[in-house]
Amino acid sequence: MSSVIPGDPAFLHATRTSYDAIARPYTEQFSDWLGDRPLDLALVTAFAELVRAAGAAPVADVGSGPGHVTARLDGLGVPVFGVDVSPGMVALARQAYPGLRFHVGSMTALDLPDGTLGGILALYSIIHVPDDHLPTAFAEFHRVLAPGGHVLLGFQSGDEEGHLHLAERFGREISLDYYWRTPEAVAEQLVKAGLRVQARVLREPADDEKRPRAYVLAKKVS
Repeated sequence: MSSVIPGDPAFLHATRTSYDAIARPYTEQFSDWLGDRPLDLALVTAFAELVRAAGAAPVADVGSGPGHVTARLDGLGVPVFGVDVSPGMVALARQAYPGLRFHVGSMTALDLPDGTLGGILALYSIIHVPDDHLPTAFAEFHRVLAPGGHVLLGFQSGDEEGHLHLAERFGREISLDYYWRTPEAVAEQLVKAGLRVQARVLREPADDEKRPRAYVLAKKVS
């Protein structure tokens, strides 16, 4: 299930195989974290309202993982589907939410026509994308969004940018890189990709979180 896909960058293969290895324990621990984070849920709800107001184009939940956020958007009346790099995660999401659509894919090469999405939600998925591949991902977001479409990103943050490599999680051997960035750095990259930044939110760590959480909302204007 985790074979190398020709043309994939090395970081994608490492992310795919790592999440395949931890898919089940990850899903058990993070089954619906939005339900415990009222501010985060409010931001996702506001994103859903913006998408609904703009029209009926679908939303891609990029880095959908276990599928609980995809299901939240569906419950908010948004036509949505999930995309994840890990076949293991996609399989679990399909089991949990058989009425929703999930498929394997990467934000750096979305298998979607130009200008067809009303929105992109990417919560804690750009954290695994190295700096030199982030412009490619944001260019893909711009390409697949329809004019007026919105993108909401969520990611670990802090006062400065940093990097962490994990070789083990949930008792499983992995090779997973995490990149945390300031909201300003992410907003700058979105602007370079042709998107207009509308909001930046930074909240302090909650409960067992170790780093602040950031959200950036942007819009494709043309």
